[in-house]
Amino acid sequence: MRSRWSSTVVVLASVALLAVSGCSTAPATIGSATGGTSRSAAVGDAGTGGATAGTRVAHRALPTGGIPDYQLGGAYTPPAGVTVVERDSTERPAARTYGICYVNGFQTQPDERAAWLSDHPRAVLRTASGKPVSDPGWPDEVLLDTRSAAARATITDVLSRSIARCADRGFDAVEFDNLDSWTRSGGRLTRSGNLALATSLVRVAHQHGLAAAQKNTPQLGAQGKQRTGFDFAVAEECVQYDECAAYTDVYGARVLDVEYADTLEQRWSDVCAMTDRPRMTILRDRDLVPAGAKGHVFRHC
Repeated sequence: MRSRWSSTVVVLASVALLAVSGCSTAPATIGSATGGTSRSAAVGDAGTGGATAGTRVAHRALPTGGIPDYQLGGAYTPPAGVTVVERDSTERPAARTYGICYVNGFQTQPDERAAWLSDHPRAVLRTASGKPVSDPGWPDEVLLDTRSAAARATITDVLSRSIARCADRGFDAVEFDNLDSWTRSGGRLTRSGNLALATSLVRVAHQHGLAAAQKNTPQLGAQGKQRTGFDFAVAEECVQYDECAAYTDVYGARVLDVEYADTLEQRWSDVCAMTDRPRMTILRDRDLVPAGAKGHVFRHC
């Protein structure tokens, strides 16, 4: 996560979810999905958000061309010609576009931090003294603990509700942000633990008929696609940091790149003239504010 944005997170209390261990119930307070009909079979297996366990439902692949927009700071009517739009899971997909749904897969959303700490304390990464570990760049987000199978199962179970909501609302794909959280954990987390969680989240997405995006993390090489199961990549500033080949070598044209106006050191015309950049490269403002808001930037090649 290189951008900074805020979203209104819908927290629904007093929703019962079947526990993994049996028939006991617990209140669901994070990412509860309501309404709509999921693309997956409504079996209600714990840990899959209602999808049929082990069943992969056909998904719609990210187009290999078109104009994307990255609307995490607030939804707005896409500019003319835009064909791919990413929005937060609390939003609705943009009509007549390929819709990507944002889910924070490896850290807590600011508005959900308290719920994670109170309802799922063992799924939150902590120091030796028991203090939650925050992202150094975004201290209002705490890292989720991917070290044990038990913690990963809890995280998957909780986030399955958000994934189900993405499918219910008609999105085509889901992006799991902060895949690289182990690099900001002070050595507490590992790459293997994060990829194990990613594999579980991708499996749930596929069970709901959603394609799944690798977010940043160029150091994975082909592992993200071949072993974890990601279908495409969403990169931030791969032109600025000369990382684009790490994605395009693996996913070909199915890469969406977002550059930011406050850090891009090249002229936009020069970026668009590059032959090795992802086809779907756009320029946005760092806060991803909606069209009409002060500081809004949106340009495409």
